[in-house]
Amino acid sequence: MKKWIVLPLLLCGVFARAADDGRQLATLPAAAEAALREEMRDNLLALNEILALLGAGKVKEAGEVAEQRLGRSAMGKHRDRPFDARPGPHMPPAMHNLGMDEHIAASEFARIAAKGDRNKALAALPAVTGTCVSCHYGYRIR
Repeated sequence: MKKWIVLPLLLCGVFARAADDGRQLATLPAAAEAALREEMRDNLLALNEILALLGAGKVKEAGEVAEQRLGRSAMGKHRDRPFDARPGPHMPPAMHNLGMDEHIAASEFARIAAKGDRNKALAALPAVTGTCVSCHYGYRIR
């Protein structure tokens, strides 16, 4: 098949999937969208580090990462940016609330992990990742 035929067919597939996507579109200014995507990638790195630390038996250290990178301590990291580069104010309120719930869940995980009980920390972790799942399942930015 010729390239000039394949590209339009691929693009049609992309648009068809977007149309079938039942998630709510959260329209953010370009700078806020870029900041949010950067933050989400950093959150994935933090979750990976937390899991690696838990796997190595370093429960308290996992809690410290959770608090500093995901918990209440991480709130407001965009406050010094121009308004159009701050994701929070542009999100639908329910989406923003899920973000706040994630910070709270991460701080609760950190509090539990600080006690060093790996099993209790592992039991608290789905509350953190559950907020991620809820938000990504319910909202999209593209």
